[in-house]
Amino acid sequence: MSGSPSIGALFVQRVVIGVGDMAVSNNAQMVLSTYALGSCIGVIAYDPAVKAAGILHLMLPESSIAPHKAGSQPAMFADTGLPHFFKALAGLRAERARVRIMVAGGASVIGGTDPFKIGERNTRSTLDWLARERLNVRFTDVGGAVNRTVHLDVNTGGVTLKLPAGTSTHSLA
Repeated sequence: MSGSPSIGALFVQRVVIGVGDMAVSNNAQMVLSTYALGSCIGVIAYDPAVKAAGILHLMLPESSIAPHKAGSQPAMFADTGLPHFFKALAGLRAERARVRIMVAGGASVIGGTDPFKIGERNTRSTLDWLARERLNVRFTDVGGAVNRTVHLDVNTGGVTLKLPAGTSTHSLA
């Protein structure tokens, strides 16, 4: 019947990653999603050889402003979240040399001038860390003044990026 879901689609599970959190998976029936990336950064990673995937939704660039929070919620900050995220991916046999990355978010969603420039600082902190670690950033969609939503299909490495102006798709496979 046209329009009916496929058998595989009936069993797909969605995991939603909240602000300051992360998830990794090698379950081919999983879709990882994060919503409302404003000034926050979404780091979307995929190792096609082992189909290991993850999303990190970091909120702030540096944990030094709240060391106690970084201890209990390292994914909240770029400097603690990124190492934690890639260690979790390695636990699924993802290899840094194979991991392909997309970075999204880092917008200035506050009306007018943002004196703290959180989106810009998050973007710079994230991209600098990834460059220092020599990780393969395939796509970026950062800056501007709009929120973004990201969905990552663990089976295919397909990324759906939704913005108010429309939806785009990318492949990390």
